[in-house]
Parts: sequence; structure tokens; C-alpha cells
Amino acid sequence: MKIKSDKIEIVDIDSIIENPDNNNRHSIEQIEMLRKGIKHNGFRVPLIISKRSGFLISGHGRLEAAKLEGYEKLPVIYQEFENEAEEYQFLTFDNEIARWAQLDRQAVYDKIEMLDIDIELLGISNFEKLKESPQEEKSVDLTFEYKLEIDCGNEEQQQYLQGELQDRGFKVRVLI
Repeated sequence: MKIKSDKIEIVDIDSIIENPDNNNRHSIEQIEMLRKGIKHNGFRVPLIISKRSGFLISGHGRLEAAKLEGYEKLPVIYQEFENEAEEYQFLTFDNEIARWAQLDRQAVYDKIEMLDIDIELLGISNFEKLKESPQEEKSVDLTFEYKLEIDCGNEEQQQYLQGELQDRGFKVRVLI
């Protein structure tokens, strides 16, 4: 097993240097949702910073939300990277791999029926629609035997469609 970090440190937020190679773009809505989550839950996931370059590798959206929320210090984990290529590979991998996951909306619906939860803090758009008709979601066949290519006019359209399709249980992969 390769452990590339050793401990969490608390650092001044102003000392964190965003990675100029980060290709992930965060919508205003996403940053606001991250901000609400941080305000409600606190800052639970440390940022990852490269010991080699000093650049932020993971957590750009959370950093932006924390700044808006007025945080002065944040938890970080400094990690070892052999070279710039390894940093870039992990930066892109970390951004993209989460998109491969599928949310079982029905399981979420079943669980929140038993818990006192602020539905907005789940971060699921259009969740009320599922709540009104959970049977509809059960009948969707998600075999992923077909691929669909959509050309969007701009990044905002792409992010909107990507979120909508993911919220409906589709596996979405963005190609540039």
C-alpha cells in the first residue's frame, strides 16, 4: 500500500494556491450548495496540496465556498507527487471519477422517510419530483446499452444537462 500523505494540517486560507491546470469549472449554484453544506456540516474533507509544487490538487470548489463563508483557516493534507504529470493526472482523475457514480435516488427517498433531513442539503436537484412519485423511478431501465452524444452551445448548457441527466440516474461522461 502506498500512503502519499501523513497528517492533516490547519493552514491560513490565503496561503492556499489554486492549481492553474485545474480544468474543472464550478457553477455559482454548485458553490452556493457547497457553501450551504459547509455552513451546516462544517469543513469535513481536507483539501489536498502537492508537496512538490505547493498547488491545490483537490478541493477547488470547497476552497471557493469556504472563502465565501468567511473561513480563515482550512484543513489540508500535503501529498507526495513525483512530477507535474502525476499531479495533473490525479487532479483530473479526482475531478472526473466522481461523475462515474450513480445515485440510487429511490434508496435516498426510502432513507429520508425515516430521518429528519433538510432535503436541500442532500445536493440533489429536482428531488421533490421523485418524492411525489417514487414508483416512476423504479420503472427506469438503466442498462446503459446506448450512448448519446449531445453538442452544447456553451459550458453552462453542458453543466445543466449533465446535472439533469445525472439526477435522473444516467451515467454521464463529458468529452471535450
